[in-house]
Amino acid sequence: MTFTRRAVIAAAFVTAMGALPAFAETVVDVSLWDKGADAAMPTGLGYALGGDATLATMGITATPADAPAGVVTFSVTNTSKDTIHEMVLALIATPGTPLIYDSNLEKVNEDAGQHLGEVAELEPGAAGKLSLTLKPGTYILYCNIPGHYVAGMWTLFTVK
Repeated sequence: MTFTRRAVIAAAFVTAMGALPAFAETVVDVSLWDKGADAAMPTGLGYALGGDATLATMGITATPADAPAGVVTFSVTNTSKDTIHEMVLALIATPGTPLIYDSNLEKVNEDAGQHLGEVAELEPGAAGKLSLTLKPGTYILYCNIPGHYVAGMWTLFTVK
């Protein structure tokens, strides 16, 4: 193969590679919110527990609510004015099955589940990030401060 032919092939390869989409992460804005420290804190609103979600006085909002498989960065902000919150990410291995909850500690047993990472204890107004490479599946974002999860502080997140 001549030098000129190799140069043409190399130029074609570089041009083709430049035409491919660049691998990009998905950034998900996560808001940890509540209706204030004086709001009643209901119970029984954890994932797959059958409670009335309209009674939730705290929650998690993820925008967008889904992402393609690959690197996902959760940009988390605690929008509360007076309450510490956190965001824990876990895989839902069997959709529709409640997380293992320790009623004595009022927390999800993170060690018994598919805990993948977290942005721990954010003071009101504080922010943090969690970046992971995620495979297709259903995930849950939840706050594991005592009582918050069963007060409705969780949301599902889908990776396609």
